[in-house]
Amino acid sequence: MTVEVGMLFIIYALILAFAAIRFFYREKGMVRKRLRVGKAMTIGTRQVQEDDCGICQGRDGFLAVLADGCGKNYGGRVSSRIAVDTMKDMFSQYQSSENPAYFFRRAFHAVNREILKQLDDGRGGASVGAVLIKDNCLYYAVAGNVKIALYRKGSLIPVSTGHTIDMLVEDRFMEGAITREEALKLLENKRLYNYLGQDGFREIEFFDTPVHLKEKDIVVLMSDGLYEGLEWKAIEDILAGKKKCQQKAFEIIEMINAGNGKEKDNASIVLVEGIV
Repeated sequence: MTVEVGMLFIIYALILAFAAIRFFYREKGMVRKRLRVGKAMTIGTRQVQEDDCGICQGRDGFLAVLADGCGKNYGGRVSSRIAVDTMKDMFSQYQSSENPAYFFRRAFHAVNREILKQLDDGRGGASVGAVLIKDNCLYYAVAGNVKIALYRKGSLIPVSTGHTIDMLVEDRFMEGAITREEALKLLENKRLYNYLGQDGFREIEFFDTPVHLKEKDIVVLMSDGLYEGLEWKAIEDILAGKKKCQQKAFEIIEMINAGNGKEKDNASIVLVEGIV
């Protein structure tokens, strides 16, 4: 065997070994495309920032959470922090064999119990939206009015509905439970009827079927201070740009800050782009 042939044999063996190692780690869920994430928030004209958000990259997927707190004497701020920390802690133990719907139910009820445990009844609460991305699929869950949407090919498409009176009215009207006149009177009511941190906490809203993600899709989580403070077209225009996710998030929040409204709520946004 000549030196040249021997070197070629060694190189070929190394390539095979590298491919085998890469296949092993991919099967174990340890090789994946990196997600690009952007997060930003503003306090608006409020005295306290009651929004919170967090992300968690696990071996078996990715989690993003946005919480919008409400309550007295910093109760909302504490509640949103409890929600984000609890969701992240539970996801750190998440296994690929676990059903995402089961995980969301356990996690949201755990958040509800923890808020009630740490705060007096009625002193705090939070709307919470969470997305779990694994195997190129998007799973989501919501309690309250955090909005989850998907940006694809120039359009921002709502994924979640939320738990506000106006949304409940639409469902009841379609079911024939209330009249058109009754529905029209209630459609302007944006008040929450379901959120975390109450004894009467109801079931969460979660995905019927997962959304298969495509290249260049952007998953968007927004608090009501953001999606009620901006036209969706303005958000779409920024998301259509070629800047990084973090810069897009900053620009959307800066647009909120530059608005003319005298009363501005806390506003937050989380962007997740890529496939895991």
